[in-house]
Parts: sequence; structure tokens; C-alpha cells
Amino acid sequence: MHWRLHLLVFTCTFILFPLIGWGLKPVLLPLLGMPLYIGILYLCALPGTVQSAIAFTSIARGNVPAAVCSASASSLIGIALTPLLLKILLDADAGTAGTLDAVIQISIQLLLPFIAGHLLRPWIGKWMERNQSWLKNVDQTSILLVVYTAFSASVIGGLWLAVPVKALLILTGVCFVLLFIMLFLTTWLARRFGFSREDEVTIVFCGSKKSMATGVPMAQVLFSSAAIGPALLPLMIFHQIQLMACAVLANQYALKIKATNNMNKAVEAQA
Repeated sequence: MHWRLHLLVFTCTFILFPLIGWGLKPVLLPLLGMPLYIGILYLCALPGTVQSAIAFTSIARGNVPAAVCSASASSLIGIALTPLLLKILLDADAGTAGTLDAVIQISIQLLLPFIAGHLLRPWIGKWMERNQSWLKNVDQTSILLVVYTAFSASVIGGLWLAVPVKALLILTGVCFVLLFIMLFLTTWLARRFGFSREDEVTIVFCGSKKSMATGVPMAQVLFSSAAIGPALLPLMIFHQIQLMACAVLANQYALKIKATNNMNKAVEAQA
């Protein structure tokens, strides 16, 4: 029920991020070309991550229950909102599927298994809890296979012939800048609206990250086979950058709270 936090995360994920991508068009389009710029817009329209956002929030000692709710809601809302946002941002088909048809296909791939899993929980829930140590490997491997097959198809389709080394380096720099902007904005907004440190951590890690686990299946529905490679390349680069940057940031948050706790203990001991 922490609606202010969830509203801010939702705003950062589905409003600020797309607006930044759209607003940078005069700069990015000449640098990257239309196929990669469409990939940037797709990246900006995606929902946030679930597992890594929760994990980083936990490491940084943030509000984990809020992160669970916010990240899960973002993933579910994105099933319908991401195709709509992409349609609005592109203002044309640009090789994408029809919005309603795309939402239906994405729901079959992502929402239907989610619902089925919850309905089956009374029968398989306890068994899964007992075996989660090895079942998590199945989960992670399935995501890896989805990414691998999509990227392999892009390579076979001539991705590296269409994207020269210079464009790849520029794209990497653009992804760094996008992440820096969102990390700065989420931190500033959290402090500007008076959220606690724990809530700030949740807002930063849930509002600045984009999901590859959701993005790859969506792209296979939204884009034609010719467009899927350049559309996914920004997401693949951004995903790796966000994992490395957020790992460092989460550890910094954890060190700060540890130092604060030690200082408070020292003050109490002297008193």
C-alpha cells in the first residue's frame, strides 16, 4: 500500500525513461541510425527487472517488500503498456506487430505461465520450496536459452554486418549515459520527495533497471525477424552495464548504512 513509492517507480519506468529516449532523438538518430534508435526506444519502454532489482535492494538494505511488489507490478503492467508505448514513440509500425495482437501474444508467453503457476501453487508450492536450491538453476537456464536463441538468430541474420564497430562503441556510451541519467533522477526524486533511505534504495533499483527476461520474448513478438537484432542490441548492452553498476552501488549503500550503524553504536557506548 506504499502508493507514493510505487507511483514514483512507475513514473520513472514508463514515463521518464521513454521521454528521455524520445527527447534525445535529434542526437541519437544521427549517431546510431534508425534501427538502433528503435532499439533505444524499445529499451526505454520496457518494464523493470524483478530478480536483480530485489537482490540489489536486499544487498543495499532497502525496502525489500516494496521492491517485490513494485518490480512484479512493473513486469505485469509492461505486458500491455510496453507495446502501447512503443507504438506511440515510433508513431508508425516500423516493423512491429499490431498493438492488440502483440499484447495477446505477449500475454500468452508471459502472463499465462504466471497465472498457471499461482493456480498450481496449492499442489506444487511446498515441493518447489523444498527444491528451490536446484530449481533456481532451471529458472536461470531458461532465461539464458531465450537470450541465446534470440541473439544467435540476430547474428545469423547479419547483425554484425549491419552494426559496425564505431556504432557499437557509440551505442555502449549511450547506454552508459542513459543509466547514469536514470540513477541520478531516481536518487534525486527520492530525496526531493522525502523518502526514507530504505525507500530511496528501492526506488533507485526498481526505477532505473530494464528487464532482459521480459524484453527478449516481447521483442520476438513485437519486431520482424529483420528488425529484432538491432532492437535487442541496446537492451543486451544496457543489461550488462546495469548489473555491474548497480552491484557497485548496492555495496556502497550497504557500506554507508554499516558505517552509520557503527557510529551510532559508538555514540551510545560513550553516552
